[in-house]
Amino acid sequence: MFTLDAQLAADTAFITRFKLCQVLLMKDAHYPWIILVPEREDIEEIHQLSPADQAQLMQEVTHVSEKLAKAFQADKINVGALGNVVSQLHVHVIARFTQDPAWPAPVWGFGPPAPYADGDLEVWTEGLQKILV
Repeated sequence: MFTLDAQLAADTAFITRFKLCQVLLMKDAHYPWIILVPEREDIEEIHQLSPADQAQLMQEVTHVSEKLAKAFQADKINVGALGNVVSQLHVHVIARFTQDPAWPAPVWGFGPPAPYADGDLEVWTEGLQKILV
């Protein structure tokens, strides 16, 4: 049975579910930052997914990338599956802007996440649900 990693659960808010992945919003108001987590048990690497799941993951990453780029007029979309801290397979899809706080460096290790203001996390998750349909 699939269980979301405790660190991912603490760091994110649920947006929706796709065919393969849970779609989560990283709790960092600096960036529109989506995390896709394949709902498969004991998977740490993309190559551990079945070929069909690998293809589905790529479709879902592409879908989120296109929707974020269009909705936010992003200068760049960063996609990564690092897993150095959280081993459960998860893919980051981040809309980046030349004026964002970490530009042009990676967002990881930049500094502490910026919390969403009261009520904004719910506004963001609801808005992203509509964008990602």
